[in-house]
Amino acid sequence: MKYRNFGTTDLRISEVGFGAWGIGGPSMAGDIPIGLGKVEDKESIKALKKAVDEGINFFDTADFYGLGHSEELIGKVYGNDDNVIIATKVGHKLIEDDKIMLDYSYDYIIESCNNSLKRLKREYIDYYQLHTAKVSDLEKGECIEAMEYLKREGKIRYWGLSLNTFNPFPEAEFMLNNKLGSGLQVVFNIINQRAKDIIDKSSRLGFGIIARMPLQFGLLTGKFDNKTTFPKDDHRAFRLTSEMLEKAMPALDQIWSIANKHGISKTSLALSFIMDFDSVSTVIPGIKTEKQVIENARSINLLQDEDMAILASNSNMDLLMDFIEKEELANS
Repeated sequence: MKYRNFGTTDLRISEVGFGAWGIGGPSMAGDIPIGLGKVEDKESIKALKKAVDEGINFFDTADFYGLGHSEELIGKVYGNDDNVIIATKVGHKLIEDDKIMLDYSYDYIIESCNNSLKRLKREYIDYYQLHTAKVSDLEKGECIEAMEYLKREGKIRYWGLSLNTFNPFPEAEFMLNNKLGSGLQVVFNIINQRAKDIIDKSSRLGFGIIARMPLQFGLLTGKFDNKTTFPKDDHRAFRLTSEMLEKAMPALDQIWSIANKHGISKTSLALSFIMDFDSVSTVIPGIKTEKQVIENARSINLLQDEDMAILASNSNMDLLMDFIEKEELANS
């Protein structure tokens, strides 16, 4: 495992991190699945322990993942282990009738941070993120004031923003232009490369970058086909619809030849593409099992310039991304 600096902070983090959404287990917001299906805690704990064995020292979670259960598992395994770097998020919650509400108020952030610290069994959070806050939330100032207060109090070391999937630009510009926080989390993968300019500008300004959804909900593992279905308690049930999978398969077939040429897995191709960008601090594939830990932790390979050129300027991927956005917005 190799390590990179997280922006200009003193955090030195593994190139491959542990995306801990899945270990939160199944949870619902009304009839909307907000987890990634069933998972056994015993398996999750094994995966968390195996991750450190493989050199992973960066774990990304949120208080909304499993409604706190993901944080609880990380706390159970690592607690106040200074060798492990924990990032979590705040801003999403369930209210009456199991509806999702976004709350970036000062009081809610302070309360949520204290609750996260209890679940994580830690004295401080290494990197605390506003979970997809909008410019309107940032302009109000409460969330920024709360984050700065928590930092002064020593309850968090650094903070930043986890950006939304399809249009991350307004919030990124606000954070970068005002030099707020220490990093950004972006969706970035072979299919969705919209955040390239954000990544470049962040690097110039000394911000760390976390690349999430590197496998596009598993689509870039090559393990699905247009007949793949997911249970109702799995978030991918409405993310990876049969229509979307049917559209994606022929587009992806055109890039798998690169993996075949180098004798690497499709997962390795997807993760290696991202980490070829020096400005990316870490990539956080979702992990639920020991097998996934091993596959992801050992996946980074050096790609040839000609491979990167093909992957970075593929019109089929742009068209597929446009289709995915249209489908998801229609179903939201």
